[in-house]
This record gives sequence, structure tokens and C-alpha cells, in this order.
Amino acid sequence: MKLWDKGFSTDKKIDAFTVGNDRELDLVLAKYDVIGSLAHAKMLEKIGVLTATECNDLERELNLILEEISAGEFVIGNEFEDVHSKIEHLLTKKLGDTGKKIHTARSRNDQVLVDMHLYLKDEIKDIKQYVKDLFDLLILKAEVHKDVLLPGYTHFQVAMPSSFGLWFSAYAESLIDDVMMLNAAFLVADQNPLGSAAGYGSSFPIDRQFTTDFLHFKTLKYNSVAAQMSRGKVEKTTAFAMSSVAGTLSKLAMDVCLYMSQNFGFVTFPDSLTTGSSIMPHKKNPDVFELIRGKCNKIQSLPYELTLLTNNLPSGYHRDLQLLKEGLIPAIQTLKACLELATFSLEQIQVNPNILQDEMYDYLFSVEEVNNLVQQGMPFRDAYKTVGKQIQDNTFSPQRKVRHTHAGSIGNLCLNEISVKMKAVFA
Repeated sequence: MKLWDKGFSTDKKIDAFTVGNDRELDLVLAKYDVIGSLAHAKMLEKIGVLTATECNDLERELNLILEEISAGEFVIGNEFEDVHSKIEHLLTKKLGDTGKKIHTARSRNDQVLVDMHLYLKDEIKDIKQYVKDLFDLLILKAEVHKDVLLPGYTHFQVAMPSSFGLWFSAYAESLIDDVMMLNAAFLVADQNPLGSAAGYGSSFPIDRQFTTDFLHFKTLKYNSVAAQMSRGKVEKTTAFAMSSVAGTLSKLAMDVCLYMSQNFGFVTFPDSLTTGSSIMPHKKNPDVFELIRGKCNKIQSLPYELTLLTNNLPSGYHRDLQLLKEGLIPAIQTLKACLELATFSLEQIQVNPNILQDEMYDYLFSVEEVNNLVQQGMPFRDAYKTVGKQIQDNTFSPQRKVRHTHAGSIGNLCLNEISVKMKAVFA
């Protein structure tokens, strides 16, 4: 069944190519298509297109479809082009002419738009919660391991003392930036496009504020062409926010992979969280974090994929926009899985409390020695040269003491302040 059926059929090859995997992807959007249809039906009753009885009948059948979707029993067979045609078929089969009226004053264009906006609002909320779970764990780990020092690096060279408290909370605070990006994406999604029809409005006196309120959108996308142009924009904005989260996760995963290697030995995990080798019995591979790194790097390419799909399209609908779902919907599930697995694994991380006992980390304290001399009255540049000569002469012997007290340093992690900041942006 095609909503645009005019009494002739298209070639099967054309059908297969143009429909693609829409049926599979539309199962994710089916719930939102029903909710959007319910809002539309109630609005049609309000403006007199539907009678109260017709609206009640449609509401009853739409709720039954929603139950079927919730139970995982809803399917879109090959005889249907998409979720919209399947739902309209079910309504028409049960209600006859009343079912045929549901598409009055709307188009598949604004159906897809409202479905995607509602879907992305829910998914952004879910992603934020996964991020918050990881944030809470990182803050907890920072507090537990705040006094355990580890080397800080620049250029992959031993640089200055860091700590596990500083490391864990660094990623926690970075996640706050990502939540800010997700909030921005949510604001873009939280605009009702329903009523734009094919992009140019309708001659029916539809009440767009009614559907905006019914669907719990903060506002509506007033201009019908602007509403149509939000297709692609809302997906791309969400993809950029997801990319921000993925960038933080990828860097964290890389650190874990590096720190787990025998050359570093900073952290380890229980055997149950690692994998082995088919020929090397000693191996404990960080496969989970390698896959998080790889998957998140793929997600970081998503905004550019969506940009290339949309950047040379003029206003109005184009079939290219159908391809947006192919990248975005699976990526959302991938990102949530990466966040969940990162949190699950890091709960069981084991840190090495004796890293800096190795003399290879002596130079880690060179800046501390320079600062000690400065505090005793020596000019900084002279102190720098003095310690530099000791290192060159191999006479450098550090005290291995760290005295950092400023906000955000090893001795003053500001974990409470970071938590307050996250609470504010999360809300």
C-alpha cells in the first residue's frame, strides 16, 4: 500500500530501491507516528473535520496499535511502503471511511518530521541519562583515588605529576560540555513541525498550537517552509551533539587502552572484562575499550555524512532526506551502548597505587623542583636553568612531593563544584 497510490504500480526494482530499509527503521518511529496521528485526529475534531464519534474511534484504534508496538508485535510487511501507510491501512481496515480521513490536512513530510522530532527528544533525554550515569561514576572514582598519583604526559613524554582523581574528574567535567551540546540539540528538536504538510501549509484552518501543546513541544516551527527545512537540520544538530559525547568517550577509551598496556601498567580490569589471544596465553586485551574507541570515532563522522547529504539541497522536500535515518538511528543505539559499557567496565577498574616508585618517573618532579627554588627566592629563569643542569649532569634527585592547592589542581579537585555545574546543565 502506498499513500500516493493513483491506480498504477511502479516497477519492483524501483520499489526496492526507493523504499530501501525504511520499513526496518520505521519500526523505531512507529510509536511516534501513532502519537502524532492521535494529536492530528484530535485537532481535526477541534476544527470540525472529524465528529466526536470519529475521533473517539480513531483514538481507540490508535491506542490499540500503540499497545501492539509496545508489545513488540507491530510489523511492517513488504506490501507497505512505510510506517505511515501501515497505520493508515489498519485504521481504514477497522473504521472504513473514518480511517481514510486521518490524512486530511497533512502530508507524509510533516509526519516524518514530527516523528523524528519526538523520537530525538526522547533519545536525547536517554543519552543525557547515560552520560549522567558515567559522570557520577567518574566523580566517585575521582574521590576514591584522589591521592593516587600517576604521570602526566605531553608529546607522549613524561611531563608533570597528575593523579587518578585529576584524570577521572577531567573526563567527568568534559561530559558537562557534551550535555550542553545535547541541550542545544534538544531545543532544536523541541519545535513542532506538524501542520507544515508538504512544506507549504494547508487550506484547512488547522490549529497548530493545539498539536504543539498536545505533543508537549515547547514551541512550534511557525513558518511552514522553515518546518520542512528542519528535516536534516534537526538530525545534523543531534549528530553534532552525539559527536561531542563520542569524542570524550573515544579519548577516555584510548587512555584506558594505553594505561592497560604492560609498558604502562597504570590500570587493569578483572579477567571477565577482557579478552584473550588464540595463541598468546598471557594476553588481557581491552577489546571493550578498543571497540568503544572505534565505534565512537565512527559516530564522530556522522555529522559530516549528514552534511554531505543535505548541504546542496534547496528548500522543499527531496528523497535524499530519507537517507538521514540510515546513519542516525543506528548511531544513537551505538552511542548508548558505548556509554553503558564504559560505565559498566569502569565500575570495576583497578588502579596501580605505586606507579611513581619507578625511577623512570624522577623527571616528573622537575617542575616541582623549579617551583621550590622560586619560592625560596630564586628567579624563575635561573631556577629553570639550575634544575636543567642537574638533569643534564645526572645529579637531579627529586623530593617527590606535590604541593598543588589551586582550584582544579591535584590538591583541590573541586569535585563538588563540578557536580553542581553538571546538575545545573542537566536540569
